[in-house]
Amino acid sequence: MDNFTKLLNKTYRFLSYRQRSIKEVDDYLAKKKASSLDSKRIINKLKEQKFLDDFEFAKWWIEQRSKIKPKAHRIIKFELKQKGIDKELIEDLFEDGEDLKSDLEKALDLAGRKIARYKNLDRQKIYEKMGRFLASKGFDWDTIKKVVDQLIPRDYNK
Repeated sequence: MDNFTKLLNKTYRFLSYRQRSIKEVDDYLAKKKASSLDSKRIINKLKEQKFLDDFEFAKWWIEQRSKIKPKAHRIIKFELKQKGIDKELIEDLFEDGEDLKSDLEKALDLAGRKIARYKNLDRQKIYEKMGRFLASKGFDWDTIKKVVDQLIPRDYNK
């Protein structure tokens, strides 16, 4: 088996775990010490076979990060840029995504699932814990404040 075929088979295996961007595959091939010619040939072959498509990858990534592992839009955009997705494509997908939840809606969903754990704490402790949790998901302070104010009445005391 020649080197090209071995690299192609390894790349198929790499793609079998989840969808990948073209940059991810290119980085993978570089790590496997593939020549630039082999990398280009493999990437072109994968594009022809519809295994690689940055548009489809970006749509899939946004869906994953919006529904399954909710994160703020700015974090999702940053992750896509790291994965080599064109900035204009990212902006287009976010503008066209009518079914995308807003950051506030995602933060409310996440907080709603978490709030029961904090039922025995006073308001300030809940505020701190919820704030840290939502900040770790990339939500800004304004969004966090709105969420906590909606979920916990101002006169709340355990």
